[in-house]
Amino acid sequence: MSTQNSTTVKASSTTTKPATVPKTTTKYVNVEANSTLNMRSTASTKGKVIASLKKGTQVTVYSESNGWSKIKASGKDGYVSSQYLSTQNSTTVKASSTTTKPATVPKTTTKYVNVEANSTLNMRSTASTKGKVIASLKKDTQVTVYSESNGWSKIKANGKDGYVSSQYLTTTKVDSVKPPSSTANKPSTPKTVLKYVNVTANSSLNMRETASTSGKIIAKLTLGMEVKVYAESNGWSKVNVNGKDGFVSSQYLITTKPAISVPPKETTKVKYVMVNSLSGLSMYTEPSTKSSVIVNIAKGVKVTVYSESNGWAKINVYGHDGYVKSENLSSSVPSSNNSDSNTSQSQSKLKYVNVDANSVLNMRSSASVNASIISTLTRGTAVQYYSESNGWARVTANGKTGYVSTQYLSSTAISLPGSSNSTKKVIYDNYNISIDNLVKIQEAAGAQTDSKYHTYIREDALKLNNPSKPTSGVVQGNGWNVRGGAGTSYWVVGKVNNGDTLSIISQQKDSDGYTWYEVSYNKTWVNANPDDIKYYLDPNNFVDDSIKSLQFLNLSKSTNLDAAEVNNKILAGKGILAGKASSFIAAGEIYGVNEIYLISHALLETGNGTSQLANGVQVNGRTVYNMYGIGAYDNSALSSGAQFAYNAGWFTPEEAIIGGAEFIANGYINSGQDTLYKMRWNPSAAASSGKATHQYATDIGWAEKQVIQIYNLYSLLNSYELTLQIPKYLSY
Repeated sequence: MSTQNSTTVKASSTTTKPATVPKTTTKYVNVEANSTLNMRSTASTKGKVIASLKKGTQVTVYSESNGWSKIKASGKDGYVSSQYLSTQNSTTVKASSTTTKPATVPKTTTKYVNVEANSTLNMRSTASTKGKVIASLKKDTQVTVYSESNGWSKIKANGKDGYVSSQYLTTTKVDSVKPPSSTANKPSTPKTVLKYVNVTANSSLNMRETASTSGKIIAKLTLGMEVKVYAESNGWSKVNVNGKDGFVSSQYLITTKPAISVPPKETTKVKYVMVNSLSGLSMYTEPSTKSSVIVNIAKGVKVTVYSESNGWAKINVYGHDGYVKSENLSSSVPSSNNSDSNTSQSQSKLKYVNVDANSVLNMRSSASVNASIISTLTRGTAVQYYSESNGWARVTANGKTGYVSTQYLSSTAISLPGSSNSTKKVIYDNYNISIDNLVKIQEAAGAQTDSKYHTYIREDALKLNNPSKPTSGVVQGNGWNVRGGAGTSYWVVGKVNNGDTLSIISQQKDSDGYTWYEVSYNKTWVNANPDDIKYYLDPNNFVDDSIKSLQFLNLSKSTNLDAAEVNNKILAGKGILAGKASSFIAAGEIYGVNEIYLISHALLETGNGTSQLANGVQVNGRTVYNMYGIGAYDNSALSSGAQFAYNAGWFTPEEAIIGGAEFIANGYINSGQDTLYKMRWNPSAAASSGKATHQYATDIGWAEKQVIQIYNLYSLLNSYELTLQIPKYLSY
């Protein structure tokens, strides 16, 4: 999500070389002769099938995890089920010259079904609990075992081939059930067996009130947790955990404690997006630009990187997994010339400069009249106001953060000289969707906010430091929801993981009798309250505000500025941009982009016309110019931005202004998202597809945060035309 006004689009940098070559092994596909093995784009049966591998196909194995192998085969990288790979090629055994013989007879063993006397063991079509049940095997049924992998045995029984859970097979036939001894009728504590939860490291086992998948979940058990088993029947075990009785699926319990491997910290990395804030970085569902875009990520956003391969990085951001180009990530926080990255705009207020018409207010580097002046603000300039101390206010205006005297700030907009030649036109865009339905779509897409909420978690998620007067708790298991109220009816603010320690603020019970703890959840970006999403979606909250209504400004229309006025009132003293109003006006007319929008971004990206990249850089003996920072990566901004300008043919300042406008227009404006509101919410696509797609940011307040600079520039002028496009939604 963006907290900046930067508008440049970064070009590709050089290919990132892998740090090391992973150790590999060679294996062979081992499936039935007439079958094939699906190679998928991800380690999941839901992953896209990218190749079908025949029996005996040689593959290179990079790694194995959770029953999946990452491989290369036929020049492609992908994932296959590990159980269908073998270290030997079963197709290499030659037949004799006279009779066709099977390549090899697989080594088998004989085992017996070991379940409760009145239970049966399901034999399935595949090695999964989702596989179709093709037979039910009684206790002591003899089976032929071909192979075992990941807790499943491939067997033949009663003339059928299939798969069963390995834990219910034994090498010796189970004796008939003996009659109970004379002591059996004596009341006693039921005999229990200690077992351990055996699930994957990042999942949990549901303990339920009844022996059914529809039973209410009363606890979530993580890998290695010890349980007392009272009885087993029909695939369910009655257990006791931490004083609670319930039922769990028997297949996820084992008699020996599993080894719990703690993944090394190096398995994931933190990196930052280093593109400009106009187009953002597209995150795709697959490592291909032909796949669907999940979200566009703004410059400076922190992401978690799982892996990198072939120029793509698999990442997590805003709670979503996806793929981005590795070259657009940096291990360090990108520099910024237009905002204070530690400033939360949601915690600021809007104020206005109140000085005489012919005066200016000095913004200084520190709260002192002796500090250097970093900007001068004219009457009526809107500023973001953060704090006040000893007569000084910390503010942001026109892309810079500094200190001004509080006596010259007003909470209400200041009247400006009459704009006799300015006009404002309002048109309405009708959408066949209600705001309430839009809220649901945005909520499902993980709309984010930097607002702070009261957050709660249910009692069974925590191990308390003091059960009678808890002040903190350690999360037991992964995937627990932190909610915006004490109950499951409240929205999910975020999630916590096994081992996280949460400070407890207060506690209360919900209508179901559960205790909910209010906890500190110190995340910068969280899932937004649906009521807050609705507030920012509803145009009625902004249309009457002279500043906030500019999020509806049509950015695809020229505003008929007066070049002389722009040069005198906006571009005067702005370095190489001084006197270039006619170029911005021409760019707006040629490519259909609002000129003030272009000027705003150019001022921010060039540091008011003073940057080296804007003032000319030598490339191959020619001087090139770049006014919007397009293609300027933060780790090589000057060289990469200059090379982009050279390739684009921007050999004069005017060519850079006009040519760069074409690049900007192609990002969102020419696709119909020609207001800041549309860039953020894309209501047309949501109405037609029912999904949140091609949105610039996930921050619900992004559009409102971008308009102050545009307002301040317009406030300097008398001659311009504005067109506002206000969305209208269905009322139901």
